[in-house]
Amino acid sequence: MDDPGLPSVFRVGEFAAWTVAAAHRQAAAFLARRNGAADRVPEVSVGVREAAIAFRSERYLRVDGEATLEWAPLSGDYEAADGWVRLHCNFEHHAEIACRVLGVPQDREAVEAAVRRRGRFELEDAIAEAGGAAAAMRTRAEWAAHGQSRAVAEQASVAMAPIGPERSPLEQSPLASRLAPSNRPLAGVRVLDLTRIIAGPNAGRVLAGYGADVTMVRSPVLPTIRALDLDLNFGKALRFLDLRTTAGREAFLDLARGADVVLQSYRPGALAGLGLGPAELAAVNPGLVYVSISAYGADGPWGGRRGFDSLVQMAAGIAEEGMRAAGASRPVPLPAQVLDHGAGWLAAAGAVEALNLGGGRTVDVSLAGMAAALDGFGRWDPAVGLAVPDPTSEDVADLLLTVPSAAGTLTHVRFPGRVAGAEFGWAGPPPLV
Repeated sequence: MDDPGLPSVFRVGEFAAWTVAAAHRQAAAFLARRNGAADRVPEVSVGVREAAIAFRSERYLRVDGEATLEWAPLSGDYEAADGWVRLHCNFEHHAEIACRVLGVPQDREAVEAAVRRRGRFELEDAIAEAGGAAAAMRTRAEWAAHGQSRAVAEQASVAMAPIGPERSPLEQSPLASRLAPSNRPLAGVRVLDLTRIIAGPNAGRVLAGYGADVTMVRSPVLPTIRALDLDLNFGKALRFLDLRTTAGREAFLDLARGADVVLQSYRPGALAGLGLGPAELAAVNPGLVYVSISAYGADGPWGGRRGFDSLVQMAAGIAEEGMRAAGASRPVPLPAQVLDHGAGWLAAAGAVEALNLGGGRTVDVSLAGMAAALDGFGRWDPAVGLAVPDPTSEDVADLLLTVPSAAGTLTHVRFPGRVAGAEFGWAGPPPLV
């Protein structure tokens, strides 16, 4: 591919097209199998431009013509005594933790002054140990020497394992008996989506785009970001359950008995601690596919550490390399939440592949794994990659759709790519969370 897609030295357009195509190939195989033509898998096509723009969908969302995405004022990159560190403060409790560790009020200037007195690695660890989210900016070499980088390298980008005994392929599974012929690849497939922010909801949005019946299971107490909810939950239903309560857990187990896929992006081990891990859900539904998305993976010194796309970009050397390539004086991130969106597409790909294999499997994807996969695509010459214009909404008008919703008229990025003979797209607008 010779189209950078977005301004970056990283080959983000090519990476985006690769992840979308990976999911579409699994959907095409599922479509062929459900329609009794497993030996005639339809052709898949994905353009770099449409995939790259889909990776920035939240930036192009408009509600009644107005942009709605805003990050919290304390979130961002701060210069420490020996480099840079990024604080994630989009949730109030994360902002409170960061400021408590720093010993300052929630004031940008006070935070900046306090960070300048701290070492980047020391502050990163202090905030993480207090339950917050932060990441020091590392070089690629520093990340390669880190134990978590080595742990990530030992796992496939999409790691899959059976939960119990090996199962028969889709055609011989109980799920096949429920599926009538259709041009919607996943019509009739039931998905429970226990995710928030971008990566997990994007996986659910992809499965909904393939025709699956996706139900968001949301906590009544955990915070969300409205603009992301509106962008990433097209085609889904909504149910509120407090999984910390006995009633909430029992209600979720009832839903899991009739589901085919569970998507979850809680920290590794959190749902198992509530009795809702893969083994517990397999006990009530042996054919279930259990998909987990995390920041750094479940194993290694940072296994289970809180993280978000922007933090992983800092930790894994992406922001530092972007800074050097651009000749900038501060971290330069990717031109999209590439790790989040890539994780969502590959988690969806893994979910459908597991269904094709008959279910009864875990699927694990991490944002750090996406950073490693992106790294493998190589680089553009800065004179080429950084010269690409940053696409505005007007530039991508041909990739946008407008639909009415309870929140107002939504302008959003359409579902990218095609599978011959398949119908893609969402059944309706997102529910209000």
